[in-house]
Amino acid sequence: MMHVLERELTRMSKARIKLDPTRFGKVVSCDGGLIEVSGLPAPIGTLCRIERDTSQAECTAEVIGFRAGHSLMMLLGDTVMLQPGALVRSTGEAGMVRVGEALLGRAVDGIGRPIDGGERPDCRDLQPLDGTRETALERSSISVPFDCGVRAMNALTTMGTGQRLGIMAGSGVGKSVLIDMIAGGAEADIKVIALIGERAREVSDFVRRHMQGEDAARTILVAVPADHAPNLRLRGAQFACAIAEYFRARGSNVLLILDSLTRVAHAAREIGFLMGEPGAARGYPPSALAQITRLVERAGNSNTSGGAISGLYTVLADGDDENDPVVDTARAILDGHIVLSRELAQRGHYPAIDIPASLSRVMDGLISPEHRAAARHFRSLVATYGANRDLILMGAYRQGSDPQLDLALSMKDQLDAFLQQSPEELVDLDTSISQISEVMSHAA
Repeated sequence: MMHVLERELTRMSKARIKLDPTRFGKVVSCDGGLIEVSGLPAPIGTLCRIERDTSQAECTAEVIGFRAGHSLMMLLGDTVMLQPGALVRSTGEAGMVRVGEALLGRAVDGIGRPIDGGERPDCRDLQPLDGTRETALERSSISVPFDCGVRAMNALTTMGTGQRLGIMAGSGVGKSVLIDMIAGGAEADIKVIALIGERAREVSDFVRRHMQGEDAARTILVAVPADHAPNLRLRGAQFACAIAEYFRARGSNVLLILDSLTRVAHAAREIGFLMGEPGAARGYPPSALAQITRLVERAGNSNTSGGAISGLYTVLADGDDENDPVVDTARAILDGHIVLSRELAQRGHYPAIDIPASLSRVMDGLISPEHRAAARHFRSLVATYGANRDLILMGAYRQGSDPQLDLALSMKDQLDAFLQQSPEELVDLDTSISQISEVMSHAA
């Protein structure tokens, strides 16, 4: 007990005492989660504390706009016990978050509060929550391969350090399992994982699997489950990007995993509707889709520091619709995409990567001519078999009619064995390249 008191006394002795007058505002209305506050003209992005009944703890709100001289805020929690006339005061720096190495090995929420049962990380450095827009020439080219630990991706959709890659699929097809494999097998100095709008059970499972042992010392988890406020979900994604930018500025090779972009777009859509923005593309206001572009563009290589953020983003195709606005927007801005097939998943083929539909836009500049030739031949065989699968199953195909299809049929088992990988198995980049070369040597 005494060591706890000593730690708290030490912390309080180092705290800066603010003797300046504090300005308070008052809650004048609350409509559908949108709170209107008078007397507190705080900048957009400022976090504020709202007093509740004396038996309740204070609640946190974020300024998201202003109207007729009143600040418009949105709670980072529930509106339970909120009452008219409640006092509101500003806290912290507008648009800035505290980051630092104290976050390594920790699991926090969208405003840096610990969710792993430990003390709040003692972070002293400030970082812009929404990032700093840099010139296009600040981003250096992608020239170094990135080892993600998944054989099919390493060999057929080779990633590069600083690339932004999307994993696109409908619900229940295996996005989370594939992300889990990459989080455990990828080679990076720092791993920042953002689980936004997902199930709380997935968060606890991820902490159990990845926040233990040596790998935990270079992993940071930012988690905001689906039942939290939309602005907290959006803030969680921005906070994860800010953490990754902090370590990139110090020359680190950072892996940023954001699961999922679609849930972030849903959160931005809710906020847009609260602000009165009209729906455009299938109900998404323009600001929601623009938020995707801003988050993705924050990843990449830095010419100044030499660091890199390799971004991996999951995209949920609502109703398995590959033309969903979020999917289409993400596909247009990303440097490549992995498409997961429900049909393959239903056949027990994991990871259920649809090879012909997946691509890496930087792959050709990263690999050798031999690897490129083997990957293209492999793709053509998979595509040929897929295009004629129904014909084969009906017994309508006659052997010898198409040499390419004959070869695909004869190698079907080898191709499937190469593409499948158990979640516990990790295959590095060099092994993946040698294995695809070995498989394709039988096709010569």
